[in-house]
Amino acid sequence: MVDDSFNAPDANDNPADGVRDLHDIPSVEVISRAAVMLLSAAAERLGLSDEEPENSPRRDLDEARRLITALAGLVTSSAEYLGVHAAPLRDGLQSLQKAFREASAVPDAPGQGPGEKYTGPVA
Repeated sequence: MVDDSFNAPDANDNPADGVRDLHDIPSVEVISRAAVMLLSAAAERLGLSDEEPENSPRRDLDEARRLITALAGLVTSSAEYLGVHAAPLRDGLQSLQKAFREASAVPDAPGQGPGEKYTGPVA
């Protein structure tokens, strides 16, 4: 089932259906949902949802790099607004950055990996 709560309801929508107007959603929830979507998409592109990530047909390191960099920018720039949500998102981001480094045939230099211009080097 797809969560479609970010779409504006049409005339037939009923609040009892669980659909909320975008203006009713707190900014921290919008930011967190966007971050989780980026995190999930990057994990898919790293092949982490498969038993053998290195053989995953979904593995695409170029796409993963873009998604991880976008996630790093979002998490870093909005950390002050995320409150208790910031630490788990940073942890997830760092895990993705490490997984990317491990998946790369030629790892980036320290500080040059995806998102590291925002987060600093990941060991």
